[in-house]
Amino acid sequence: MAVEIKRVSPQELEKQKEFTVKTRNLLAERYDSKPLACVVTYGCQQNVADSEHIKGMLEEMGYGFTDNRLEAKLVIFNTCAVREHAEDRVFGNVGALKKYKLANPDVIIALCGCMMQQKHIAAKIKESFAFVDLVFGTHVLHRVPELVYTALTRRKRVFELPDMDGVIAEGVPVKRDNDRKAWIPIMYGCNNFCSYCIVPYVRGRERSRLVDDVVAEFEQLVADGYKEITLLGQNVNSYGKDLEPRVTFAQLLRLLNDLPGDFRIRFMTSHPKDCTKELLDTMAQCDKVATHLHLPFQSGNNRVLRAMNRGYTREHYMELINYAKDLMGDELSITSDIIVGFPGETYEEFQDTLSLVKELGATSLFTFIYSPRLGTPAAKMEDPIPYEEKSKWMRQLLAAQEEISAQQMALHKDKVFKCFVFGKGKTGDNYLAARTDGNLIIEFEGDEGLVGTFQNIKVTEPLTYIMMGEIERN
Repeated sequence: MAVEIKRVSPQELEKQKEFTVKTRNLLAERYDSKPLACVVTYGCQQNVADSEHIKGMLEEMGYGFTDNRLEAKLVIFNTCAVREHAEDRVFGNVGALKKYKLANPDVIIALCGCMMQQKHIAAKIKESFAFVDLVFGTHVLHRVPELVYTALTRRKRVFELPDMDGVIAEGVPVKRDNDRKAWIPIMYGCNNFCSYCIVPYVRGRERSRLVDDVVAEFEQLVADGYKEITLLGQNVNSYGKDLEPRVTFAQLLRLLNDLPGDFRIRFMTSHPKDCTKELLDTMAQCDKVATHLHLPFQSGNNRVLRAMNRGYTREHYMELINYAKDLMGDELSITSDIIVGFPGETYEEFQDTLSLVKELGATSLFTFIYSPRLGTPAAKMEDPIPYEEKSKWMRQLLAAQEEISAQQMALHKDKVFKCFVFGKGKTGDNYLAARTDGNLIIEFEGDEGLVGTFQNIKVTEPLTYIMMGEIERN
């Protein structure tokens, strides 16, 4: 039976529109010109999508935008809680604004996102960062107009951090960062409770958007000229488990693939536990679905995987990978996530991860040394291996993957790929950067007018992590 998901009512959304108007009128009274807002985003693509909705609401409230925090009248930090390093960066950057706030008391400084949903973090902000005006959690994003208006009109600080499983809010305005590439969250939250991960505690339980809402947003993006559209979720493979009638993620992909238009569909992130052969078949059969599979395995050792509560084995993971390779061959690009030095992991167990890396043949990896998260089971586990030793393991892993990445890139010399040109390149002033169907980057000389288009590009020189190329002339 599907779980009942709380969806924000039309009345609540109308209430937020009223606060939008109130805020716009208030700002017009206070300032001679449009006040500027600066939204600083940390973490994953889901946070990027959330920030685009925050900016959409702020724009309707009368704010303009700047990347310079020291000229903004409203600074919002949208935070990430996945690793300690990200949290330390937030504290440092917020602390750096104390002098600016003291000199400009009308400035509103706000913190939101995953970090704020942790009680000990919110307590630290309350006690040690008295100049922060507004703190709100992941479940009240749609209430930004009300919260900002309250912060502007009340003398005391505003903390809005409800302890709940989350909601679905449709119709929230969005200001996208790119006019050809877009993110669509199709679900929120996570039910997996990997022992090292804080996400289920700060994002709530899994909840899927209705198919019609996803399709309508997707169709509008295509109509507006967007060429690369990425479907987002903490675990997209779980999409639809809470819907009646049940819809699988693979079925959603087919629906979107069959829409008219010239576009490419990407998705992230997938969990091996819920990755199905139906999904892999769909990737192979749908011409608009990218043949890039980001499938985090985290560890190559089964004991460590059990301790992580990942719900699959090394053997099952490789069964999925080999099935996908058989279906898509050289067109398939695989990327993955790895945690090095999980509590209790031995060097021998790390060697299993290293051997899986060599067996997998990924084009690239996202690798992290374990970072304890307060409130997760792993944070209470014995962790006898010193950080310095884990760093040595990490260097071994990176060296192995660098060799593998170069080998993978070398396979593509002289091949021609249909690529989405997404921006300026890094190898020279006249170079542009493009992305293949398999998420590989090719840089080539070209005019900036090609940005936002699909082009056929021939690989002339494979490097380790990118390739050089040239436009294929007919």
